[in-house]
Amino acid sequence: MEPALEAGIDTINDAFVTARDEIEYAKEEAETVYFNEAHETAKKAVSDTLQQFKALLDRLDESERSKLQRSMGLKMEQLKAELEVLDGLHA
Repeated sequence: MEPALEAGIDTINDAFVTARDEIEYAKEEAETVYFNEAHETAKKAVSDTLQQFKALLDRLDESERSKLQRSMGLKMEQLKAELEVLDGLHA
């Protein structure tokens, strides 16, 4: 694996962990006055992670893109689903 791709994957993995942490923090803040701010922070973290993932996919050829989609696609879908649950708490 080329170093630039590996670095991109590491960056996305770090962003994924941060986004999950922000989602968990926001869930803990549900029913408090801090929830709206925590929810916005979590939404931004998820959005940033998904944008980084898409940008990396866009740089790759079809073969590498398919490999990355298989290896990380479920994690990105997990983030979207967790954010939807969080959005439900916000309603």
